Amino acid sequence: MNRIKRFFTRKITIFLIFLGMAAALIGRRTAQLAADPSAVKDCLPIVIAADGSPLDPAGEQVDPQEPVAIAGITLPWVQRGGTINDASCLNRTAIHGIVMVQNEDDIREALTYAREEGLDISIAGVRHSMGGHAFAKDGVVLDIREFNEITLNEEAMTVTVQSGATWHQIQNQIHPQYAITAMQSTDIFTVGGSISVNAHGMDHHYGALGNTIKSMRIMLADGTVERVSPTENPELFYHVIGGYGLFGIILEAELEITDNAIYETRREVIRTEDFPEVFENTINDNEEIGLFYAHLSTAPQNLLDEIIMYKYEHTGIPLEEAEVPELGEPGLVKLRRLVLNASKLGPNWRFVKWWAEKNIEPRLESCTVTRNQAMTDGEACMVTRNEPMHDSVLYLQNDLKEETDILHEYFIPREQFLPFVDGMRDILRQHDANLLNASVRVVHQENNVLNYAPEEMFSLVLYINQTADEAGNAHMEALTSDLIELTLEHDGRFFLPYQLYFSEAQLRQAYPEIDGFFAVKQKYDPDGLFTNTFYKKYGR
Repeated sequence: MNRIKRFFTRKITIFLIFLGMAAALIGRRTAQLAADPSAVKDCLPIVIAADGSPLDPAGEQVDPQEPVAIAGITLPWVQRGGTINDASCLNRTAIHGIVMVQNEDDIREALTYAREEGLDISIAGVRHSMGGHAFAKDGVVLDIREFNEITLNEEAMTVTVQSGATWHQIQNQIHPQYAITAMQSTDIFTVGGSISVNAHGMDHHYGALGNTIKSMRIMLADGTVERVSPTENPELFYHVIGGYGLFGIILEAELEITDNAIYETRREVIRTEDFPEVFENTINDNEEIGLFYAHLSTAPQNLLDEIIMYKYEHTGIPLEEAEVPELGEPGLVKLRRLVLNASKLGPNWRFVKWWAEKNIEPRLESCTVTRNQAMTDGEACMVTRNEPMHDSVLYLQNDLKEETDILHEYFIPREQFLPFVDGMRDILRQHDANLLNASVRVVHQENNVLNYAPEEMFSLVLYINQTADEAGNAHMEALTSDLIELTLEHDGRFFLPYQLYFSEAQLRQAYPEIDGFFAVKQKYDPDGLFTNTFYKKYGR
């Protein structure tokens, strides 16, 4: 009876939300804000070639099943000429072409082709880095998304994957028995891309992905292959992790896995000023909490003053004593997209979005795991470890071509968290930033060379909307520069996979090891075969 009541309550709530927003935004606009994307989003005008003529952005399309021989070397090209872009929709760049990698021989042949033709090589996955980190002007792009074999080793509690495998694919293969120990917070990314930025996610105990890599195989610029680990060729190992694809191509990685625990989901709303103490006293060393992250208020009326803590607590229930469903896609995609896109329309809608996250979302939460025995009244909402991270964020995709959403991330020493948030609030208001989301994650001291966390830190991830034009870019550049200066004032660091609005002086202040990092690149890639837009701007 309780299940039936909850079912109808949920359906009625969803209906009322849709009805209210539809009445406010009116038919066609509502449909536009909720609509699935018709194609990959493309914001900016077509790139103009050096002679002033427009470039065909698609170039020549090639069937990768019919490899093409150029200069005596046969490769599975999918595009020759044309342009490429990334998830920001703001970095359309002319390229030589795209090779869809199927195996290691394709990679080795592509390196040979690039060397002989005097071209650069870049490695691309889903291209969610927003500063041209997956391509360079006139270069060859290796698309690794079909280079994605996965091998589970239950005895060693590891999974060995080719670099093009996504977290989504890995989870589908190892669920329900096992889960990833550390991965990015959403599942769309390739393992190679996540390693190249040393991504971190929801597991606040393990921190970044680099801490759970047992070993890797790397192809260097001359086509030779090196096995690397914390004890075997550690110099290359710690440069490839967070190395932005500049040292070699990750062929495969051996990653730690863990048991797929059953969690009870909990949310708690507190004042931001209380967060550091609450975190230290109840979360930091609490092994009963398996996953943790938080969201700061984006409502203008109490901007960054409130925080929702999302906690996933161990239930101790063995998998064999529960009904665990297959992993599915998150529901209510159109509703979530509508709420997010409506929040871009002004401060009142951002207030509605924050109110809904506090008051409506808990009622719509998917509680997928049940005990084998009959549920009791008041049964906790339970999920497996895999489920919070099995989110392909489809609601972030849209057909709104005159705007785009940009990620920022800042790493702040934990004792500096509150003064940094106070300063960030002032800057966001000064720039009238259209802030859609502000997350807090836990980051531990890291060991890789280009290190965003030289000590225990909090990460603040901002998701900000802008117009996709020169005015929008100029506004975002000014905002970014001020946020970076604030970060440096509080002994923090900014994440490098995002827009390249930072100066060389800011880069070197945040990352004093950057010149040594570039020097070691010269050791492993003396001819500079591996490159990207980031390296061309700051490394040469």
